[in-house]
Amino acid sequence: MSSRPVLSALVALALFAPDSVAAEPAPVSFTTEVVPVLTKLGCNTGGCHGKAEGQNGFKLSLFGFEPQDDYEYIVKEARGRRVFTAAPAQSLLLLKATGSVPHAGGKRLDTKSDAYELLKRWVTEGARPTPASAPSLDRIEVQPAGTVLARGGKLQASVVAHFRDGSKRDVTRFAVLEAGPAELLAVDANGLASAKQQSGSATLTARYMDAVAVARITIPFGTPVTKLPPAKTVADELVFKQLKELGLPPSELCDDATFLRRATIDICGRLPTKEEAEAFAKAQGADKYEKLIDRLLDAPDYADYFANKWSALLRNRRNAPTEDAKPNVAFHAWIRDGIKENKPFDAFVRELLTATGPVDDNPRAVWYRELKDPANLAEDVAQLFLGQRVACAKCHHHPHDRWTQADYWSLAAAFARTDVQLATVLKKGDPKKNIPDTPGKPLTVVLKTGAATMPHPRTNAKLFPAGLDGKPFALSDDADPREKLADWVTATDNPYFARTLVNRYWKHFFSRGLVDPEDDMSATNPASNPELLDALAKRFVADKYDMKKLVRLICTSNVYRLSSTPNDHNANDKQHFARFYTRRLNAEVLLDAIDAVALAKTPFRGVPAGTRAVQLPDNQSDSYFLSVFGRPDGASACECERNSDANLAQALLLMNSEELLAKIGAPPPAPKTDPKAKPNPNAGPKATPGERLTKLIADKRTHAEKLRDLYLVALSREPLKDELAILVGHIEKKADDRAAYADILWALIPAPTH
Repeated sequence: MSSRPVLSALVALALFAPDSVAAEPAPVSFTTEVVPVLTKLGCNTGGCHGKAEGQNGFKLSLFGFEPQDDYEYIVKEARGRRVFTAAPAQSLLLLKATGSVPHAGGKRLDTKSDAYELLKRWVTEGARPTPASAPSLDRIEVQPAGTVLARGGKLQASVVAHFRDGSKRDVTRFAVLEAGPAELLAVDANGLASAKQQSGSATLTARYMDAVAVARITIPFGTPVTKLPPAKTVADELVFKQLKELGLPPSELCDDATFLRRATIDICGRLPTKEEAEAFAKAQGADKYEKLIDRLLDAPDYADYFANKWSALLRNRRNAPTEDAKPNVAFHAWIRDGIKENKPFDAFVRELLTATGPVDDNPRAVWYRELKDPANLAEDVAQLFLGQRVACAKCHHHPHDRWTQADYWSLAAAFARTDVQLATVLKKGDPKKNIPDTPGKPLTVVLKTGAATMPHPRTNAKLFPAGLDGKPFALSDDADPREKLADWVTATDNPYFARTLVNRYWKHFFSRGLVDPEDDMSATNPASNPELLDALAKRFVADKYDMKKLVRLICTSNVYRLSSTPNDHNANDKQHFARFYTRRLNAEVLLDAIDAVALAKTPFRGVPAGTRAVQLPDNQSDSYFLSVFGRPDGASACECERNSDANLAQALLLMNSEELLAKIGAPPPAPKTDPKAKPNPNAGPKATPGERLTKLIADKRTHAEKLRDLYLVALSREPLKDELAILVGHIEKKADDRAAYADILWALIPAPTH
């Protein structure tokens, strides 16, 4: 007998079997289905039931990170009134969410939705907890990953959860999905991604339970990129490679004067001198740009400028001008000396983290003074040197990353034995009562005895020092846990350390990090060019954390030489470096530049005469100009404390400041003084008039010759023919040469952008 009839019968039986033999659906899982649904509905956010005190008597864990607690809150709290297994549709959990009874959060759920049916089925099944034997989540992934999507195109994405028993499941309907940047990509609740009309690299982020995952989506512009500058460094190779993939042609290379000004400001924090501008214009040879960068890196101004940067990041500050400045001056000197001698960055960080002893011998103690407790120290270490903003994990699982409370407090435990003893002042005794003077003591960092542990805030379990990878350090009883922390932070295989520094420096020179913000290198904030970030980090490690080599690699690239003038295709580019992004001068650089053009010197309180703004050791400078233009106060480890936004106060200062008028040489208005007013003992010295205007008037050369020199000082280039004609005409029309040159000086005062 043929087997074909039997096979046909079996197929028919499989296709048309009655429903009674169909497999029963698996019970609804509270942990992997119910809680994610509540998260997707927004019920457990910080603005609703997920906040610390809950909402209207009902509390949930933030974003469902503690499902065991959520089960207690929903099923057992309030005498179990939130679920009604006898009549599931009458459960308060569902009545509130559907708006059937008053709900402050409004209607969150439709009775015909899949989410409603799932919650109702869970109650019908007895509102059971997830068994302890159920497989736990390992990770999630967004599919497809690394895809290309045309402008205006659509893509159906899915989220797949992988469990530790090897199983996997499509959880798209339970995941929270976000897309960005908003001008590039949008996504709906079902995972349908829609590209906008702008090109670039976009990301699709999924959050499910305590896991996050990101998929990169490239939206090409589509223009053939046939003309590229030569690739001189790995930065050129990988930036230009991405621009070709995106179909995004780069701008032309900038002219030599622009490059000289750009590099001198970015490396040395000052304008080029007239002599430097003339010499670079005459320089010959293909290596003139490399020679310039080497000369700037060898200049003392390089150490001044980057010490200014790191001094603010390391909180080298005083709360009042009356506080003793000596520790801050010494800490600033330690930072500057390390940069000047090109101390490897891993050694720089190790010396900072392990600072011990009195501040007189170890000025790095100033950093400890500003942070004091283990939690603050852990947060700054993570943000400064690992590019991780872990502060959220202090109280709950980080909502946008993988860090848990255990990760946070294990990192803090490395500082558990660190005792920051603040300075005390001399206390006078009483000779009549035989009470001697009590001498003051300097700020001192010491190690306490005992085990280095921190309690878990929820479970009270002892947490031992560990890096963010969760592996506890091997410690002897007398070992300094900070030494082990420094070992882990600076290890060549640490996935965060080198990447964070090269990204921070990339932003310094390009105004935007490969990851931006530069200290938020979380899983949900991927690099715009991951291949380049990895290559720079690998090179930095291979170069033994040599800071000057990193700066040289960046600044000798042709990417750094690109013009800021956009072409027909890259005007909207904000992340791929198809052109140089203009940015505002730092407050200190701007003030020093004005002084250089006006031949003036700004006096600052408490520092030697002639100190430039970029050389100030701490935040107590008594400069209204620096405050208005956003100089950071050193109260944060974030570079965002430096405010680069334009505001009305800046415009008014540039127009009406008596200090600025004096520097240019224009007569300031007569000050209104109160004869009865007492002098302010904390007032800083007054600004001195600039000498540039007087020298211009005394100079017997032609107007054209004098204007040429003035342009070289202010703009590092000679005036264009049309510019020169306009300026000479302005002088000849004015009856007073002094007033005419004052106008020109005012016009050439360095703009806040470059």
